[in-house]
Amino acid sequence: MTSQVSSPAVEQALLGEQRRPAKEIQQLDRVIIRFAGDSGDGMQLTGDRFTSETASFGNDLSTLPNFPAEIRAPAGTLPGVSSFQLHFADHDILTPGDAPNVLVAMNPAALKANMADLPRGAQIIVNTDEFTKRAMAKVGYAASPLEDGSLQAYAVHPVPLTSLTVEALKDSGLARKDAERAKNMFALGLLSWMYHRPTEGTERFLRKKFASKPDIAEANVVAFRAGWNFGETTEDFAVSYEIAPATAAFPAGTYRNISGNLALSYGLVAAGKQADLPLYLGSYPITPASDILHELSKHKNFGVRTFQAEDEIAAIGAALGAAFGGSLAVTTTSGPGVALKSETIGLAVSLELPLLVVAIQRGGPSTGLPTKTEQADLLQAMYGRNGEAPVPIVAPATAADCFNAAIEAARIALTYRTPVFLLSDGYLANGSEPWRIPDLDELPDLRVQFATGPNHTLDSGEEAFWPYKRDPRTLARPWAVPGTPGLEHRIGGIEKQDGTGNISYDPANHEFMVRTRQAKIDGIDVPDVDVDDPSGQAETLVIGWGSTYGPITAAVRRIRAGGGQVAQAHLRHLNPFPRNLGEVLQRYDKVVVPEMNLGQLAHLLRAKYLVDARSYNQVTGLPFKAEQLAHAIMEESADV
Repeated sequence: MTSQVSSPAVEQALLGEQRRPAKEIQQLDRVIIRFAGDSGDGMQLTGDRFTSETASFGNDLSTLPNFPAEIRAPAGTLPGVSSFQLHFADHDILTPGDAPNVLVAMNPAALKANMADLPRGAQIIVNTDEFTKRAMAKVGYAASPLEDGSLQAYAVHPVPLTSLTVEALKDSGLARKDAERAKNMFALGLLSWMYHRPTEGTERFLRKKFASKPDIAEANVVAFRAGWNFGETTEDFAVSYEIAPATAAFPAGTYRNISGNLALSYGLVAAGKQADLPLYLGSYPITPASDILHELSKHKNFGVRTFQAEDEIAAIGAALGAAFGGSLAVTTTSGPGVALKSETIGLAVSLELPLLVVAIQRGGPSTGLPTKTEQADLLQAMYGRNGEAPVPIVAPATAADCFNAAIEAARIALTYRTPVFLLSDGYLANGSEPWRIPDLDELPDLRVQFATGPNHTLDSGEEAFWPYKRDPRTLARPWAVPGTPGLEHRIGGIEKQDGTGNISYDPANHEFMVRTRQAKIDGIDVPDVDVDDPSGQAETLVIGWGSTYGPITAAVRRIRAGGGQVAQAHLRHLNPFPRNLGEVLQRYDKVVVPEMNLGQLAHLLRAKYLVDARSYNQVTGLPFKAEQLAHAIMEESADV
């Protein structure tokens, strides 16, 4: 089915020449929008631009990009649907939202793939031009859902987005196929009108993005304006909406919208500057970590050096070599890459050199779900090496928190001379939220002292350098940069003798070194875990880690708003655990642990603290929904 509109009506709508009486404006406190279409329809760009303008307007926001796993799935198929969900509000929010209030469906596949998530009464803006018999049959529609009554529970806005875009660009000189590609900008203009989003930033962005192709740039701007004018003039959209800025939700400061991977990249750059060390990244591209490599490669002016290796093993080998040479060394990867890097991580444990292993978790096992999120690499990070090879683990809670988590991971690595895992995931990596840009004086001093000369006096009275003579407080060994006169020492994976670093096969020495390396990790100074228990009367504690922070906190708020009492704690440090964690867990009759895995943190808590930590798990490749979690927590609390 292809919708047709007369040229005069189209021109009036597109050019805004026919001005109707002022439309109703409704005030909302929040809204959830989802853009969905083929992976080639530009839904991620559309969502990103809407998000940027929403951030500049001052709303609080949270996003959930959802990519197809295939590089280029067949057009019009369910596996090829790409979507971008944005939740924005006039108050503090924590998640991309449970269900969209508005769905923009660019084709039948996009409609069908997202129908299950829509609540009754949701608005659906559907591109009627794409609802041909062939396109509908491809996704299993025997009849058009726009005509068979199956969408009666929703407010459907049929809009011929493709033909309206082509009509708007009829004088551009572009071929029809090229003109059709701008339909996402028409949709963006329409949604920008509906929710009173600024437009100047998007127009500047388009002209900059397509600066080398000015005809394409102008076509996208024209399509964007046409979408705005269509919303203003068409009778199908009688209402537009305003969501006030969330000024009360933000402390004073300068803010920008930021994704988790970008925040993490900035955190690494800041850590390098605060440590006064060159930052070296050895990386092999892998979804969803590749954006960190892309971003850091732009910052050579800050002393950043990036190396795209031929494989994961070469990448971490180069990074460890950079650590030996005196750099703040980083390697980035995801679950399958962690498995390949495990031997070299063990070597870093043995060498006791600072190295950041940034793992952006995704669905597994093996290749699994490359573009979906999961938290299933915790036990791999904790134990996934041969021998006793303890490694600290730090996990950010939100997209913006990736900045702080990167600095904290660097602090631990540099202070204690150890590799450190930084466990983010696809949800945080690709999602975005407002971030307050910190002042430089808020960042910690990470500078370290390299070894400069002998540190031990032999029985003969001669001065010598012992590479494994430790700091009595941190148990860290000295960091000796190669080429420093008199500091020559042996490195390698074979066990070292305490102090001298010579090769040793002595059983007692091996046990001493194993226990010392473990004691070093156990002794890392980490803050106590905070407990949010306003009344002090809660009998159930909900504890999580990583990206579950937003859904858990939103669920806890819902329970408390309904009169329930529940406490919440969230872990940033997973190895070692905060020293007060055992005491915190013992305070509560029930401990509920929501995780996007089959209970890995719960397993660790049970084993270490002998508490009945109850798992609530999900491994769908998607983050928890707040209502779903609230219901599960209340069920667990019911028999307290």
